Amino acid sequence: MRKVLFVVCALVTCCVSAAYQPTWESLNSRPCPQWWKDAKFGIFIHWGIYAVPAYAPTGGDGIYNKYSEHYWNRLRHQNKDFVEHHKKYYPGKSYQDFATEFTCEYFDPVKWASILKKSGAKYVVLTSKHHEGFSLWPSKTNPRWNAVALGPRRDLLGDLTKAVKDAGLRMGYYYSLLEWDNPLYAKETIEKYVQEVNIPQLKDLVLNYHPDIVWTDGEWDFAYDKLHSIDFLTWLYNESPVKDHVVTNDRWGKGIRGKCGDHYTTEYDQMDGDTKGTRFSHPWEECRGIGGSFGFNQFEEPHDYMTAAQCVEMLVEKVARGGNLLLNIGPQANGLIPVIMQERLLQMGAWLAVNGEAIYGTTQWEKHPDAKEMRASHVYYTRKPNALYVICCSWPQAPLRVPNAGKGTGVSLLGSTLPVRYEQSDDGTITITPPAVNPGNMPCEHAWTFKIDL
Repeated sequence: MRKVLFVVCALVTCCVSAAYQPTWESLNSRPCPQWWKDAKFGIFIHWGIYAVPAYAPTGGDGIYNKYSEHYWNRLRHQNKDFVEHHKKYYPGKSYQDFATEFTCEYFDPVKWASILKKSGAKYVVLTSKHHEGFSLWPSKTNPRWNAVALGPRRDLLGDLTKAVKDAGLRMGYYYSLLEWDNPLYAKETIEKYVQEVNIPQLKDLVLNYHPDIVWTDGEWDFAYDKLHSIDFLTWLYNESPVKDHVVTNDRWGKGIRGKCGDHYTTEYDQMDGDTKGTRFSHPWEECRGIGGSFGFNQFEEPHDYMTAAQCVEMLVEKVARGGNLLLNIGPQANGLIPVIMQERLLQMGAWLAVNGEAIYGTTQWEKHPDAKEMRASHVYYTRKPNALYVICCSWPQAPLRVPNAGKGTGVSLLGSTLPVRYEQSDDGTITITPPAVNPGNMPCEHAWTFKIDL
């Protein structure tokens, strides 16, 4: 009897521990953790050696041309703008020489965490390693090319992780699957590269720092089977210490963005084309910088950055379409967050302090107008079981008509005690008459939320 019981228990344990099989069908059946779907707003942080030259052209066409974090690759491919800039300001210096100038002497992780908390964001994603291969933690696979061996001589990732988690936020890591100058990153040796670099580093991050998010990138050169992505995800979902709450994205192999992972990713509204009109049925997230670059670009000027009103409307627009916003900041090489980026984060936090009820934990309203119409009117909608939120990114100059709203039991303006008049039609249309406001009783700046109790 004991032997039979042991076998049964072993089989049950095996089935429980191997909830997900090494196939996309099985891995994609895993539901995206609810905490991430409720969070809506996260902060991306691109920080690395590229913050030393901190250069990319700010004008011209093409979003990728403005990325300062691609400085080294632009030099490798003899990009005219980057080559001329480098020859003029850094003659005789290699990209690797910048590592000693990435000193981060003013980096204060507790202060960073405080700013991130005040932004209203619920999670943070830090570049653990970008395409240059330089890691912000003491990775054993590149012992001489990391932030403890060179530059700051400090576990930047570990220090920020502790501060962010102590502040009550979720912490995740961006991880590049490619390395531009690694000799093993080639068609003939990709298996060796994956087994000796990628898998050990990813597991090191998971086992030692317990991330809430694993956000991969640089997947476009090789298919997912060559990168052993399914093997890693099977381990992550079944055996890792973060298996019950970790969130993953869709960048795990050539050509599979928008087809796998807990959530899909758009970048400056791009994913195999413009996504501004896409209706996603799967959890998704837009990532972009406040300016044109992810990494710090010292040549960006005020007009290159979004205003606070634009940042708020972007968040509202993504959430109204069922998505999250991962808004990027690029700290300087000395460890300071540029003041204009701090200001934008604090402005968003002030808005969310009043209107967060209409953002966090909401879903898209199934009857909302198409994305183009919402953007044209600057009126967006989010939903909770007993409320419909009408978010106006410009103050209504006339009564606000909401078709298909259903039966309302009351309307209020978030952050205000002013009474709001409304009319209910038999066809479910609710017409809201905005109250008389002035600078002294306006509840917030940038956007205003009418809550319809249902």
